[in-house]
Amino acid sequence: MPENQHHDLFEDRFAAALRDTGHSFRTDDPAALVTGGRVRGRRTQLLRRTAVLGGAAGVALVGVGGALLLPSDATDPRRTSAAAGPATTASPSPATAFSGDDVLRSLKELLPKGTYLEEEAQGTESLMPPHARVVFDDGGGAAALGLSLDRVEPDSEQARELANCPDEALVPHDDCTSAKLPNGSRLMLFRGYEYPDRRVETRWWNAELVTPQGHHVSLSEWNAPAQKDAPVSRPRPPLTVEQLKEVVTADVWRRVVDAMPRSPKPSVTGQAPPAGMPGRAIADTLTGLLPDGLTVIAEGGQGSEYAYLVVDDGKGGSLVQINVQPGMGDVAGALFGDAGTRPDGTLVTTRKSPGEKGGAGVVMWTADTLRPDGLRVVVSAFNTAAQHEDATRDAPALTLGQLREIALSTEWDAGA
Repeated sequence: MPENQHHDLFEDRFAAALRDTGHSFRTDDPAALVTGGRVRGRRTQLLRRTAVLGGAAGVALVGVGGALLLPSDATDPRRTSAAAGPATTASPSPATAFSGDDVLRSLKELLPKGTYLEEEAQGTESLMPPHARVVFDDGGGAAALGLSLDRVEPDSEQARELANCPDEALVPHDDCTSAKLPNGSRLMLFRGYEYPDRRVETRWWNAELVTPQGHHVSLSEWNAPAQKDAPVSRPRPPLTVEQLKEVVTADVWRRVVDAMPRSPKPSVTGQAPPAGMPGRAIADTLTGLLPDGLTVIAEGGQGSEYAYLVVDDGKGGSLVQINVQPGMGDVAGALFGDAGTRPDGTLVTTRKSPGEKGGAGVVMWTADTLRPDGLRVVVSAFNTAAQHEDATRDAPALTLGQLREIALSTEWDAGA
């Protein structure tokens, strides 16, 4: 989803993420929002990668293979994100704050020797979460690095997802490991690409650390002086995965997170949204709803609210992906302005559109539904087994009518 796929869909995922953090984003293209839940549930969209390279005011989160998003605490960084709910179990904040210079100095002390062409940081005295960004050159070429620090609810879905490797079928990458450290922290080390279709050879390497107390440390690096729109300046990013690990596991970052101010009390927007259906259950239900004549040749998903299948009707693989999202009633106006309404009040819309991840000739057929109770079920099928690969067949293996029937099935109401 980032401009890693196509930046013209930036706004729809941006809006979907901000639903959970303040209902404050509006788009000039409501029709594009129909695709906002296609790739993952909105909580999972808030997870993963940090790109603090856009300027002093613009700390941004980017879902792996996903869209540019505001930080999880966009409306008030003193809260945890809406995905995690208010943090109440982390250690009390000490009196000592960390300035942006403190954060930047601590990062530099952990990096190899080199020169800094650009640098910017934010400490704990701001409403924004602490972060630092530098353009670093160790002699092998300029490279962008971004560090972001935040809190998550310990042992929450968000905490677990942050340190999980992305599905290879969704986010092509060279290597990814996720492991539990001796102190109980979870660490993910990822080596992939800024653009999954690799139309530009910008490499993106990322480390995500989540401690048992809810400290979240994210570090990203690229083999270019900017995340996007900059020529590749070196064969690979400057830090090895071992060096990424050394930086994110440094004790100083826990102290910085502990120094972040807290809200005096949780607000409505800081409360957790309704629990989503587990991805495993979604995949099983979707399999049971497939029409005859289709064979499932691959399946997967991450966390809750999202799953995918690759099916074959004898004409080649066809990706089918689905989101089952509770609590989406407040997006009816933006997502379903031209939808039809069934007698029970369910809104239904279907569309055919081009693929969005760079594969040549890829088309996507989608059925999107919203129940009166706010349950949204959106299912899409493609004429390829993977969105980032070229089309392998003329049309998806399911028709729009079959997708519509799947999305309207009462099986989703029972599982929500």
